[in-house]
Amino acid sequence: MDNVVAIANDHAGVALKAALAPVVAACGFTLLNLGTDNTDSVDYPDYGRRAADSVAQGKARFAIIICGSGIGISIAANKVKGIRCALCNDVYSAKKAREHNNANVLCLAGRSTPAALGKKIAETFLNARFEGGRHERRVRKIEHAV
Repeated sequence: MDNVVAIANDHAGVALKAALAPVVAACGFTLLNLGTDNTDSVDYPDYGRRAADSVAQGKARFAIIICGSGIGISIAANKVKGIRCALCNDVYSAKKAREHNNANVLCLAGRSTPAALGKKIAETFLNARFEGGRHERRVRKIEHAV
């Protein structure tokens, strides 16, 4: 669905996810919350896969995933065919992830990304557009490398 953003996280991403919900809505998207919603310990690969599958299956246009460092959950999401997940720690990376790499999943580090910065990163990611052109060739190479 073109207007849906799935969001999923482990226990370390609960607070950041809550901060991002209004940003997703302000960008014109409906939020599909795939959990978790409390700080009880859970396994991040389960949530990364859940969000990535929602994008790969066409249930969401984009996903935002969060774990403590962002590393583990992004690795899990990138195992799903058709997913281009980018772990972004700044606005520039989020913009280029969309413009140059046509990333369809944004990953954030719940333990090191302040809410204000996370909001700016998510807004930038959701509003940026893939530039195509020379980048299209590179994205095709990424897709065929799996």
